[in-house]
Amino acid sequence: MNRRPFLRGTLLAALAGLAASLAVAQAYPNKPINLIVPNPPGGLVDTSARIVADSLGKVLGQNVVVDNRGGGSGNVAYGFVARAPADGYTLLTSYSAYHVGNPALMPKLPWAQKDFTPIALVTVATNVIAAHPSVPAGTLQEFIAHLKKNPGRLSYASQGNGSVSHIGTEMFKAQTGTRMVHIPYRGSGPAMQDVLSGQVQVFMTTPPSVMGHVQQGKLKAFAVTGAQRHPGLPNVPTTAEAGLKGFELESWVAIFAPAGTPPEVVNRLAAGIKQGLETPEAKARADGAGIEIRYLPPAALDAMVKRETEFWARTIKAAGITAD
Repeated sequence: MNRRPFLRGTLLAALAGLAASLAVAQAYPNKPINLIVPNPPGGLVDTSARIVADSLGKVLGQNVVVDNRGGGSGNVAYGFVARAPADGYTLLTSYSAYHVGNPALMPKLPWAQKDFTPIALVTVATNVIAAHPSVPAGTLQEFIAHLKKNPGRLSYASQGNGSVSHIGTEMFKAQTGTRMVHIPYRGSGPAMQDVLSGQVQVFMTTPPSVMGHVQQGKLKAFAVTGAQRHPGLPNVPTTAEAGLKGFELESWVAIFAPAGTPPEVVNRLAAGIKQGLETPEAKARADGAGIEIRYLPPAALDAMVKRETEFWARTIKAAGITAD
């Protein structure tokens, strides 16, 4: 066999492949990008998606359209993106509890983690233990004491079965030995309406959903579940400061594409998201909403998902949490 023509052909094929990859990267995007959100408008996930959409759109010079597809504990949106073409024009705004919690909660999902390609971690947020003013407690310890004296008398809202607010509140109940009735909703917006009216008394959720209401006196905040106080709620103690040590809860939002999306497109999106999130406009919007911008590239995001999937599987099993 003549090696020279063979090597020449191999080199030409490699160059052709490289040229095709460069062409894809240079041509992308040439039409609007759809950013699918698994929650209704309002709250951490939707707010994060809109910050990404605006900033990424400016970097890429193309419209990024937010498409809210709530329902099914995130499975409606996740299933839709899992079946979408892997061309970079349909992206998923992923919520931590759905992405790493649903696989442990629901044995029959219309999607799997392998159906998605990681693009970037974009935001994180602590959570706030909040309640309607009718709850007769002024501190976290008084709240816990009230719950113990009235087991099952209060109800708590969540963004849906398997959400961080659901899993986190069940962890809170287990650690404090208290009982509350779970009322699941389809996102923070609908849940907040009933909490503000007093139909449901308690809501553990991220600052964007409750910060304004707490500042206006429409809700009371007993503690934030992070290691540090939240800048938008400087007078609200951490759980450790309030006497509940060892209880911390953080939510995150990340962007994923359908599996099989070309690496050139993934890299362009990741770089564009990073550039967009570093702008003063994006930071100001995040700060105003009580969200922390925290970027991670594809490989680091993938490693984080693997770690958290194992952690939440153990936590859900230990707490006996179900999707019912």
